[in-house]
Amino acid sequence: MTTPQTVVNVGADLLADAVADQAVAVTRVDWRPPMDGTATDLATVAADPRRRAANDRALAAMLGVTATLVDVVPAAEALGLEPGQFLHAGPPIGWDRASGPLRGALMGGAALEGLVADPEDAVALFESGRGVSLEPCHHRGAVGPMAGVVTPSMWVFVLEDPATGRRTHCTLNEGLGKVLRYGAYSPEVLTRLRWMGDVLGPLLQRAVRTVRDSEAGPVDVTGILTQMLQMGDEAHNRNRAGTLMLLRDLSPAMVASVDAGAAASDVAEALRFIGGNDHFFLNLAMPACKLALDAARGIEGSTMVVAMARNGTDFGIQVAGTGDEWFTGPAQLADGLYLGDYGPEDANPDIGDSAITETAGIGGFAMATAPAIVRFVGGSVPDALATTRRMHEITLGENPRWSVPVLEFQGTPTGIDVTRVCRTGILPQINTGMAGKLAGVGQVGAGLVTPPAEIFPKALARLAELAAGSRRT
Repeated sequence: MTTPQTVVNVGADLLADAVADQAVAVTRVDWRPPMDGTATDLATVAADPRRRAANDRALAAMLGVTATLVDVVPAAEALGLEPGQFLHAGPPIGWDRASGPLRGALMGGAALEGLVADPEDAVALFESGRGVSLEPCHHRGAVGPMAGVVTPSMWVFVLEDPATGRRTHCTLNEGLGKVLRYGAYSPEVLTRLRWMGDVLGPLLQRAVRTVRDSEAGPVDVTGILTQMLQMGDEAHNRNRAGTLMLLRDLSPAMVASVDAGAAASDVAEALRFIGGNDHFFLNLAMPACKLALDAARGIEGSTMVVAMARNGTDFGIQVAGTGDEWFTGPAQLADGLYLGDYGPEDANPDIGDSAITETAGIGGFAMATAPAIVRFVGGSVPDALATTRRMHEITLGENPRWSVPVLEFQGTPTGIDVTRVCRTGILPQINTGMAGKLAGVGQVGAGLVTPPAEIFPKALARLAELAAGSRRT
């Protein structure tokens, strides 16, 4: 009997290890059976004659979008928010099920809007439900990091696709630590938010409009994303290069605003704030990703995920071929690094709309281009490389704009496919910050997390139902 020159091993590595120990070359195939209970639905969706073309359309529509920064205005103006209306991250939820950080952000937001004198008084207000309402940011063409609370007086970035005129929005980034989006509502948090509304917002508005109306045209956010991925950012938990490039584009106009009557001290403080806040660009990356993904919404037969979002209690996804329906499961606790004396017992389950970055193919999907991110969220450099490679197995294609130098400039994995997730059992990888589970605490760490596995079979079942219905008609 002759010794084989090579062996192909499918699945568990036990056999492969034994063969390799005998100096025989082994090709390892990472295979696992489909998620439990999905075989029939997978077959139904795979047989849908619309699927391939629909997915091609969805991916092309997403990749065809360019996001430009065209304005900065109060949310009341941009989103039509009225007093007592609050937006939040993730799928729909009421006060009764809201997590600690979401409650803390809503309490702080109520005080910011003057609905209560003290944030603690807002508990009774939200429990009664009188004169207040909660709605997901995604339902208003917006995204919000962490708790994602948006109130009428908060200023928001306005991004636009010049080809279609479609727009998306996001609030201005407060920085890290004890901030509203992590559920903190102490006096310094509210003081900072009031300064952002009174000083930072109007200064940014003047600068953004000046640049927009200049010969150079508006800030190309998609272009900055392309460059920052080449410079070691992954655009979710690392935005240092992106923030500095934004500052480069806007600071001349901000300085020039002194000639138009702005106080020099205000301009200096605003420049220091942006330059000292590495995460400032995140609040542009997020609406840029939403703008691109929204272009794929409503394409019948498509199995591409167009949103992943968390409210601290539920994790939800939306799919191109299923309209505005949410498929939800319990938000998971991230695995990562903690600040100071905080530990897992202090952390709230995953929260925020910022997973829109992973949905678009950056963030956790682009960890290979930002190996330094592991110092913030945990893991190792080999883990980062392996993660990006693994995400290609559950996506429809690559984004040629956003490439990874260390992987021979391969495009980032783009277009999460519900069928591929269910078929392989591989879940999307997300980089995330961690909020304290108690209202008022703020940030306690950062780490890595995946969605609850059950939401993808739920989405698949709905896609199968729609596929079967289309054949009957």
